[in-house]
Amino acid sequence: MNVLGIYGSPRKRGNSDILLDKALEGAESAGAEITRLYARDLKMVGCIECGGCDKTGKCVIKDDMQSVYPLLESADAIILSVPIFFYGVPSQAKALVDRCQASWRKRMLTKTKEQRKTYDSGKGYLISVAATSGKSLFDGTILMAKYFYDALDMSYEGELLVRKIDKKGAILEHPEFLKEAYDFGIQIVNDNNKKEGGNE
Repeated sequence: MNVLGIYGSPRKRGNSDILLDKALEGAESAGAEITRLYARDLKMVGCIECGGCDKTGKCVIKDDMQSVYPLLESADAIILSVPIFFYGVPSQAKALVDRCQASWRKRMLTKTKEQRKTYDSGKGYLISVAATSGKSLFDGTILMAKYFYDALDMSYEGELLVRKIDKKGAILEHPEFLKEAYDFGIQIVNDNNKKEGGNE
């Protein structure tokens, strides 16, 4: 199976990067092929709501996002990893998500209302890290992730959430979270194999 990891933080080698690295290591150890995508490296704009994708399901903006769509479509599983900024996700990750308006339009154009009750393109997961410990800290990000994966015709299968981690690299002082992320990656592959009859 193909697992795509989306690094959503603007900070290189930050805590969400490290957790995603561990999750992808776990997935690779379980037999998955890994692709890494860094939102911070993309030269692209957010959705401009021009309506260019309305009839075709294809975005008309010619920038780096055009190379991202094939990666999203070919993945059997996607792990989006983001820190929390003001109870939401960084602008780099949000721009990528918003540009999947075209993917949502494609789904509307190619599937009936009844067909849209099922997901045929894979499974989506979330890793998120935050500096504080608010009760509702991750609520908006989880909801955004669910609709992101819905647009990609993928089911949302779960998350790994870590509170009270702020300083760059501080997650390295918590081997229990690193192990949890590694095991999360293994679980993603194993769950997919079970549902696919173990053929992947």
